[in-house]
Amino acid sequence: MKVNIEVNRLLKKILQDLEDLKAKDVKVIDIKNRSALGDYIIIVSGTSSRHLNSIVNNIVKNNKKNVISTEGFKSTDWLIVDFGDIILNVFKPEIREHYSLEKIWKNIDLRDEKVGFG
Repeated sequence: MKVNIEVNRLLKKILQDLEDLKAKDVKVIDIKNRSALGDYIIIVSGTSSRHLNSIVNNIVKNNKKNVISTEGFKSTDWLIVDFGDIILNVFKPEIREHYSLEKIWKNIDLRDEKVGFG
């Protein structure tokens, strides 16, 4: 139970940071009963490569003790911050539309079985 409280506290902190950084179209997808990847996936858009980098750099700076890894700084079309139980995806709008993560996770109907790797 303590872990869930900490994850929820971190989720609220990240969402507040995203709002302060003017991230666009913030979506939170609860995957805790659907995947071994984590508890939540956050999907947001930025307005430009510079905005994406700013969002991720500030999120990492503000939550550095919780960050496990980051990916995508070379491409700046899609950046990922892995917090363990929370995975933040920051997209340019056209790249977000192309990959359609919201649709992928929306269409997965796995209520009785967690999907894992291996």
